Amino acid sequence: MNPQDQEPTQRNHPHDDAPRTGRTDAALRRIGDALHGLKYGSVLAIVQDGVVVQIERTEKTRFGK
Repeated sequence: MNPQDQEPTQRNHPHDDAPRTGRTDAALRRIGDALHGLKYGSVLAIVQDGVVVQIERTEKTRFGK
């Protein structure tokens, strides 16, 4: 069997089976909102003790030549 024919190994995160809390869902929605419409830039999620405590969005504006 060729290595290309093998199924990719699935990596399980330790919290994959843990139920999401309302706070987690809210953080994921806010991250999605920050990504919406972003053409150039970045979104940074700050996490403390496994909880998103801050989201930063940096947007760049590019001008033509």
